[in-house]
Amino acid sequence: MLLLEHWLAEKGCLLLWLLPSVLQAQLNQEVRPKSTLCQQSPMKVSCKGLGLHKFPRELGQGVKYLEISNNFIRNLSSSNMPEFGQLEYLDMGFNQLEAVSDVTLSQLPQLRSLLLGSNHLDRNYQANGRAFHLLRNIEVLDLSANNLESHMAGWYVSNLTSLRLLDLSRNKMTRLPAEIFWSMPQLHELNLSNNYIMEIEEGAFEGLGELEVVNLALNSLYCISGFSLTQLRVLNLSHNALELFFSEEAAEPYLLRVLDLSHNRLLYFPELPKAHYLTHLNLSNNLIASLLPGSHHPGEFVLPYEEMGRFNRTLHAGAGLTHVADLDLSNNQLQVFPVPFFHSLGSLHKLSLARNCLQEVAGESLAGGTEPSAALPLRWLDLGGNAFHLLPRWFFDALPQLEAIDLGSNSLQPCESQGSKPGGNPGGESHVPAPGGTCTPFYNLPRLKHLSLCKNKVTRLQPYAFHQTSLLSLDLSGNKDLFMPKEALGGLEFSLQKLSLRGNQMDNSKAELPCLDTLQVLDLSGNNFSHLPSGLFCSRLESLDVRDNNLLTLEKPALASWPHSLKEMSIAGNPFSCCSLAWLDALRAGGVSVRDLDQALCTYQDESRNFSAKITSTPRWLCPRPKGSSPLALFMVVMSLFILSAGVCCLQKTGQKLSGRVGLGSSRVGVLPHCPKREEPAEGKTADSVTKV
Repeated sequence: MLLLEHWLAEKGCLLLWLLPSVLQAQLNQEVRPKSTLCQQSPMKVSCKGLGLHKFPRELGQGVKYLEISNNFIRNLSSSNMPEFGQLEYLDMGFNQLEAVSDVTLSQLPQLRSLLLGSNHLDRNYQANGRAFHLLRNIEVLDLSANNLESHMAGWYVSNLTSLRLLDLSRNKMTRLPAEIFWSMPQLHELNLSNNYIMEIEEGAFEGLGELEVVNLALNSLYCISGFSLTQLRVLNLSHNALELFFSEEAAEPYLLRVLDLSHNRLLYFPELPKAHYLTHLNLSNNLIASLLPGSHHPGEFVLPYEEMGRFNRTLHAGAGLTHVADLDLSNNQLQVFPVPFFHSLGSLHKLSLARNCLQEVAGESLAGGTEPSAALPLRWLDLGGNAFHLLPRWFFDALPQLEAIDLGSNSLQPCESQGSKPGGNPGGESHVPAPGGTCTPFYNLPRLKHLSLCKNKVTRLQPYAFHQTSLLSLDLSGNKDLFMPKEALGGLEFSLQKLSLRGNQMDNSKAELPCLDTLQVLDLSGNNFSHLPSGLFCSRLESLDVRDNNLLTLEKPALASWPHSLKEMSIAGNPFSCCSLAWLDALRAGGVSVRDLDQALCTYQDESRNFSAKITSTPRWLCPRPKGSSPLALFMVVMSLFILSAGVCCLQKTGQKLSGRVGLGSSRVGVLPHCPKREEPAEGKTADSVTKV
């Protein structure tokens, strides 16, 4: 006992001696910033989103790249920031920064990029701006989303002579004073989007000879006149309130390549006489009603601008746009497709006129509607969402390079071609038009590869409607009660790869398909098919959608045809029989991915009612057994086996008793596992006394 007390006393003194050191280490661990959480490399440190309120102090020397965004730092001062004399890149976006020390910035002579977006730099902006004037070598500056007004932003960026990229988006600027950018001769890219800019004073961009990209989207500009930035490459003026865009004649051609004027209130096609290098022009979501020379806007109201006197609407607005390859005029108020307007656009490959009010096509003269003299180089054309009832044959002749056309949501009826019928001219163009000449010919268009006729109210697809048009994809969806005879897709047997008949409410009597040897993707969803068209069984399908039909099962020929090609399938919304799911087992065995298997149901049926269950957990024991194996017969078989087994046990027991009586054999006999055990003799009695009468 004494030895134990002595040992405890000795160890206790040792613990008391170590306690201050342990507490001090613990205290230092709590006070020291958790710099170990930062991801560090010799020259790059990232402390993004660590909940920091101050700069981590213990960082490696020679750091050039520091990311400390998404934290809670309020001050950028030398008192809480270690020395980073070699720092070139600093990202402090999404903090609570409101004060910047001039002493700190003076110690960052190598800083080239400073990202301070989403902070509170509208506070203390005068003192902060003086500190910014020390950033002599700064090239990239992000001041977005700092609640800066026009005068605040101008004070911050003044005297930054090396700046090449400036982001002032998502602030509260309402105007651009003439002198705001005067000290930035090397500025290359300027982002002013998502402000409230209503006025740009003359000379605001003067002297910016290196400026190539300007983003003024999401502002409140209503007029651009005297546009003279000839060196500009990209200009985004979308989502403003522009009613007029007018460029001045210049001695040098404009270098503009991308111009976005979408989501404005333009009434006319903009005048761009010197924009010879323009390749992408977006005029969607405006109020342009006509592209014909000398046309007037409905109502013929006069815009209240002095510049309207210099705006000559009789000029051919597209005369100088010789390099435009992509033109978007969707969501306007156009009523006529003016083919002559696009003749001067010799490089136009992609054109969208979707969701206008187009009803007809105008040739060389609107009255005569004659065939145009020159072909258009279009390859992709979107005319969806208009009011076309007819497209004349010469319209397609004027588009010899056309590869894809979207005619969805119109009222076009395909014509019948007789080129491949018995007795017809195999190479001819004879056709039988619908009554009144209201059908549109889609045959003999050898370049056309992709065609959409969805939601055109097509009720009957004529035979050989696409003869000698080697389509790769065809969309006929959304045409309710469409009748499609087997000959309708005649001529597409060895070209068609993708076919959509979605949402047509077709049954088996309205859809016959030929043997489409190259078909890979098929959408039959939203119909009333009770079995798949037999023409599909020779196709090498890779993707099949049969959702929302009346299928009870999949036929054996399909399972025999597709196991090596089919990769994915959608099946939900069909009344599959829970007792006929061998097809599903075959699909699984073939590695086919059923994308909506968890949503698919199957149905049971008995004498009184029908009920459904998930197809993935069907209790197949409820299904009827083959003939001769009814539940009652199975029950009788089981009971017979049980009675026979019990009889064997009893006979064996009786045999044991008889053997004991006559004294034959051993008194130890084997007992079957399910037979009753033989009773052991009572204490003091022998086996002979038990079996003796």
